[in-house]
Formats: sequence, structure tokens, C-alpha cells
Amino acid sequence: MLLDFSSEIYAWIRGAILFVAIYNLALFFLNKNKQYLYYSLFLLCFFIYLLKNISNSSFELVYDYLNYSLLFLGVVAYISFGREVLETKKMIPEWDLSIVLVMKSILVAAFIFVLIQAFFGSSYQEEFFIFLMPIFAVFSILTYFVLTKIEGKHVTYFIIGSLSFLVLTASSYLIKQVLGENYLEKTGFQPKFLMYLGAVIEMMMTALIIGNKLKSFEKNKIEIENELVLKIKEMADLKMTVLQTQMDPHFLYNSLNSINNFVLQYDKEKASDYITKFSRLIREILKNSTSLTVPLDDDLEVLGLYIKLEQMRMTNGFDYALTIDENINLREIQVPPLFMQPFIENAIWHGFANNKGYKVISLSVYNQDDSILCEIIDNGVGIKKSEAKTVKLKSNRKPFGLKASEDRIKLLHENKNVYVIIEDITDENNTGTKVTIKFPKKLKMNP
Repeated sequence: MLLDFSSEIYAWIRGAILFVAIYNLALFFLNKNKQYLYYSLFLLCFFIYLLKNISNSSFELVYDYLNYSLLFLGVVAYISFGREVLETKKMIPEWDLSIVLVMKSILVAAFIFVLIQAFFGSSYQEEFFIFLMPIFAVFSILTYFVLTKIEGKHVTYFIIGSLSFLVLTASSYLIKQVLGENYLEKTGFQPKFLMYLGAVIEMMMTALIIGNKLKSFEKNKIEIENELVLKIKEMADLKMTVLQTQMDPHFLYNSLNSINNFVLQYDKEKASDYITKFSRLIREILKNSTSLTVPLDDDLEVLGLYIKLEQMRMTNGFDYALTIDENINLREIQVPPLFMQPFIENAIWHGFANNKGYKVISLSVYNQDDSILCEIIDNGVGIKKSEAKTVKLKSNRKPFGLKASEDRIKLLHENKNVYVIIEDITDENNTGTKVTIKFPKKLKMNP
């Protein structure tokens, strides 16, 4: 069976070579990756070369001219494939120049074979081939040695595949030259069977190379996607930090203005008490200034300190009621520092402006499935009346502090399952404003 090139095993191998060649050519047209084109050309040259043993006599003259040239053209295509898949131009640039020079020399040699056949005959082609084989072998060995400097399984697969093909192809020729034309035929198979076997091993190794490259591509893709997510998170964190630093000066200005009022009123005790509380508040703010998030119980404590300062500042003060759902573990809930402060401040400065009656702000924190619901309710003048006064929301836009605080909580949760609603709850008997803030209990963990 191994003596007849028309037998099934040889036909199956040739069919596999042609199929893989066409498949790689199709891949090239799909994604324009040159490595598929070069490998396809290599297999096509080799396939046409193998057809010599089963073609009729009418093609004999063609093969006399193209026999060695086909092999050499296939070698050039295979080297080009190797340069692409191993990225030799990038990984070993100096040696890559030598590879390119050798490729050009092989192309010239392929043309010389045609000229030799035309002027001197096939016997001289064979002598020229024998002359070139040792040179090509030495360069191949040196190249394999240099390739070991490139890391990766694909390099190992390439060396095994190409070396197997070259050694077995050379062996099929040398055995015939050294041991005689019919030596292996007596043992039951053609010398070229070694060449077929080399092609099978090489195609298997190339399949592993492509599989390894695809795996590396997917791995790199995932790493790039993860890096992109981290960069986006860093940008969001930076934006939150900027918003926080822009909000704090506004709050500090109001506090310093209150201290100034006490001093002007010659109320030293209140001024001293206010400064003591204010310094403690500043210390807490500075402590949290480098943190994007703090536990909710810490934030409520600092918020309470701020409210005490505002109660001292405002004439006749106001009441503050805090209600917390007993099912919430405040230490586990992370929030941006003082994220509710602008809404409280807005209620005090706008809702209670010129209000000499009873004033109250209530803050309720509820547990709602996987979310936290915060409600801030005041009995101030309400949004509509506030807009009618001098201190109004221009063009229906939220004041900067409110918008910045809303952006911070949304950025923290990537704009998912977060909403902030400000509504007027004024009716015939009562006035006021209600702020509802809902956000997830847990932060999304980025890879």
C-alpha cells in the first residue's frame, strides 16, 4: 500500500494538504492576515509537487522544469509564514534581515533551476540541489538556535513542525542517493513516504500554533478589556474626587460665614463652641478627603456634626430627626463622603430662608431589598415658592452642590440602579420638599 502513490493513504494525505491550503486561503480573504496566505501558498506548492508521481506523461516536461522550483517556492512561502507567526522582524530584527536575504537567494535559485533545465538538463539540476542542501541545512540550524530566544509554545511547535518536515524530506532524498533507488521499496514503502509523513507532522504542529495564537489573542483581549475597565474606573474615581474638591469649598465658605456672624454679634461663647465643632468637622473632612468612600455610619456622624453647626447658626434653629432601619448594618454600606450634605444644606438655606416658624428636617434610612433608600424631608417653603424668591433654581437646573453630589453617588455605582428625586410635597395644609436617594447596598467589584 505504501509503494503505490495512488493508494488511499497517499490520496488522503494529499487531500488533507489541499483542504488545509484552501481553508487557509479562505481565512486570508476573511481577515487579511498574511500568515494564512503564506501557509496556503506553501501547501499548494507542495501539493502540486506531489502530483508529479500520479500525473500522466503529458505533464512530464512541465515537472522537468518546475520540480525543484516548486519546492523552493514553497520553502520561501513557508519562511514567510514563519516570519509572520513568530514576528521575527520584531523579536529578532537583526537575524530577520538574514532570513530575508536567504529568502531572496532561494527565489533566485528557483529561477536558476529553470535555466539549468533549459540549457543543461535535469542531471545538473540535481547537482545544484545537492550543492545547496548543506548551505540551507547550516542556516536552518543557526535559525533554530536564534528562535529559542523567542518565548512561547508557538515557537516550540514551529521548530518541531518545520524540523520534522525538513529532516524527513531530506531523508527521503538522501536515502535514495546513498542507499540506492530501490532500497526502501524492498522494505515495503516509497522513500517519498517520509516526505508525506513530514507534511502530516508539520500540519499538526501548525494547527497547534494557530490554536495557541488564538488562545493568546483571547487572553490578550480579556486583559485589554480588564485594563480598559480599570482605566474607566480610574477616570470615574478621578471625576468623583474633582467633584468632591469642588463641593467642599462651597460648604466651608458657609461655615466660615457663620463664625463671622457670631463674632460680629459679640457672642464669644457661641463663637468658641462653633469653632470647636467646626474644627472637629474640618478634621473629619480632611481625614476623608483622600477616600472615595466611607462607611455610612461614619458619614451620618459627620453629617450630624454639620447639622449641629447649622442649628447653631440659624436664628431659632431647627429640629433634626434621624431614623435608621434596624436591619441595616451601616458599617457595610459604602458611600461618598458627605454625599447627603448638599441636600440638607439646600433645605436649610433655601427651604428655611425667611421662615420664622417651626422648622424640621427628617432623615430616614431604609432597607429596601438590595438597595438603600434615603429620604430627606423638610417643612420649608417648598420648591415652587423657593423658585419664586430670590434664592431660586435658575432655568430648572439643580445647584452645583446637588448635581455634584448626585453625580458622585451615580459614578460610584456606574449609573446602575441609582436615582435621586427631588419633589415638592406642598399641599393645602403643609409645605416642604422631599429628596429620595436610592442606591445599591454593595459596590460592584471591578476585575
